[in-house]
Amino acid sequence: MFRSVALTSFALIAASFVPVQAQDRPTLEIVWPNKGSVIELAGDPEKAIGVVVRSNFTLLPAGQCGENRQCGHVHMKIDPDGDTCNIPGKPYNSMNSDFGGSLIMARFGHCPNAAGTHVIGILLADDHHRPVLVDGKPVTVLVTVITKER
Repeated sequence: MFRSVALTSFALIAASFVPVQAQDRPTLEIVWPNKGSVIELAGDPEKAIGVVVRSNFTLLPAGQCGENRQCGHVHMKIDPDGDTCNIPGKPYNSMNSDFGGSLIMARFGHCPNAAGTHVIGILLADDHHRPVLVDGKPVTVLVTVITKER
């Protein structure tokens, strides 16, 4: 009798349990510019272009994600193997944490040579500016572009 009641109880508990789906792995891609694009830079000192990204993360200003663990922002470096294009005193060239969204400004005016072949690197960061990791590695994407002065 006990075994029958226990099995029935277990079956009822198991039937009411809905497994939680694993969260999607964070994704990040650069929508524009495309690899190999030739981009004419503006004539102002910033020489900025808009870089459009897409992610399955909600991209909001830093500190605005609350409890949403699938939320953050992106940090961008031009020529990420070094620091020559970074904003002076910053470890990056730009980030969208002030306004969120899928647009980030690449400021080529901070590079020693704004015109030429450059790599745009994007890093997905959490609400507290920490890199989002998958299998212990940060979620990043790179695209190589060619920039030219007007």
